[in-house]
Amino acid sequence: MHIRILRRYSMAKRYKKIIDVLMKYEFGHLVDQMKLRPFQIISSRWKQHYELGEGALSGPERMRKVLEELGPTYVKLGQILSMRQDIVPTEYGEEFAKLQDAVPPFAIEDVERLIQEELGAPVDDLFGTFEREPIAAASIGQVHLAKLKDGADVVVKVQRPRIDQIIETDLDIMYSLAKLAEEHISDAKYYRPVNIVDEFAISIRAELDYTQEARNIDRFSYNFKDETHIYIPKIYWDHSSQRILTIEYIDGTKGNDFETIENLGHDRQQIAIYGAKAFMKQVFEDGLFHADIHPGNVFILDDGRIALIDFGMVGHLSNDLRNAFIDCLFAITKGDVEQCIEILYDFDVIGSDVDIHELKTDIEHLLDKYYGRSLKQMDAASMLSELLGVLRRHQARIPANIALLLRGVIMITGFGTQMMPDFNVAMVFEPCAKKIMKERMSPKYIANSVFKDMPKYSRMLHKMPMQISHILSSAESGDLNIKFEHHGLDRIVMEMNAASNRLAFSFIISAIIVGSSLIIQTGMEPLVGGISLLGVAGFLVAGFLGMGLVIYILKTGRI
Repeated sequence: MHIRILRRYSMAKRYKKIIDVLMKYEFGHLVDQMKLRPFQIISSRWKQHYELGEGALSGPERMRKVLEELGPTYVKLGQILSMRQDIVPTEYGEEFAKLQDAVPPFAIEDVERLIQEELGAPVDDLFGTFEREPIAAASIGQVHLAKLKDGADVVVKVQRPRIDQIIETDLDIMYSLAKLAEEHISDAKYYRPVNIVDEFAISIRAELDYTQEARNIDRFSYNFKDETHIYIPKIYWDHSSQRILTIEYIDGTKGNDFETIENLGHDRQQIAIYGAKAFMKQVFEDGLFHADIHPGNVFILDDGRIALIDFGMVGHLSNDLRNAFIDCLFAITKGDVEQCIEILYDFDVIGSDVDIHELKTDIEHLLDKYYGRSLKQMDAASMLSELLGVLRRHQARIPANIALLLRGVIMITGFGTQMMPDFNVAMVFEPCAKKIMKERMSPKYIANSVFKDMPKYSRMLHKMPMQISHILSSAESGDLNIKFEHHGLDRIVMEMNAASNRLAFSFIISAIIVGSSLIIQTGMEPLVGGISLLGVAGFLVAGFLGMGLVIYILKTGRI
């Protein structure tokens, strides 16, 4: 009970903080729409305007500052939203991309204590040397350089103390705010805030489990074991746990140090091509891809190999999704609008509530721009950004792994362009896609697909007569029920409830006033100055309640 009370008190304080920050950056309309005023005691102090340079901050800039001020969990949320161009308007996505995990490091004593708790031995027993000062600090953890007892250079990622508790509290509040937004803000349903929080919760909880990142690295290492141009760092499992991750230290040139890369004699064009080929292999062969390949996450080794690091953002693709992605890109190049829309339907990207005629028109305009071009003549990143813009206007529901794939394509395109200005990822993509299309048309592939799906169709055909019989029997006996769902009536019901409550409250106040008047007229004792004290008390109570009702009506803006 005591812990629950403390948790509720902590959440109430957090709500107060969130509302104060929203008010500070002039998002008071959101506070009012979500009926959060009861959590906010003093708001007048935040009525001032905040300016950047000579002009007021834009909406996206103010929202970025809100996320920064609310702390690490909200910064992470903004970073993830910056990747979701299908959900977030472009100007907000670009602003959220500026969010950085600018947090101070935590004490070395906490690092040593956590290592001993997780690995079962003191730091000095596990490592030959361990640098006290971290080389990087982020919202989830920080990184230290170290040497193992055998002399191997490693980096050790250590999770922040109690960060899991902080994140869980923030997630609880995010869910509450998302539900309030869906209930009270009419436009919020198009952005599906509860679904966004669901995806964010899965992502950040996975990031809290370092063993998951370690397993991803091991899988990448296995997938690239025969590749001569890509290097994946080694995981030291004996020195890793859920909150500690020890990885091989990569001694190479940072991917954005172009001058050093050229001085060492490395071919930047080949680096770009090898990087793009590695990404295509991940997408089309492995179904597991690194979604954050940018120069900061790439090292060039002395022998010219590309070493990938930071596997916290990894996407997974099924065979069906990979094939659909290829089909969609080829449909764009052929100008086949119907096939594009059919693929979007098949994967529940669009539903029956979408205006198909308008969507078809918008896609046709997009396809006209690229029709007749080969993939090598297309800017894949620009095309995907435009397609995401079209889908966002029609409130399409892009699965998180597809959104991550689109981000991965954009990131690898940016990496290649920085390495060679005339780089186009389609130069690498087209041969891979054509190879896969050729394989899909082969008799062997078709036969395998038929045999794979045969049990499914067999079960469906076996069950169909019985299912039809049950439906007809239910209809004949009058037991067939059809369920209808209403959309958009919840707000009307809430408004009617609020109106009826105010009306009942008004009747109660009126009854108190009438009763008090009768008491005064009858001169019921006790009397003060010849006036019934009970009647006066009734008038005071009625006045207090009436004033409260007027203030509530004015505050909520619903008279």
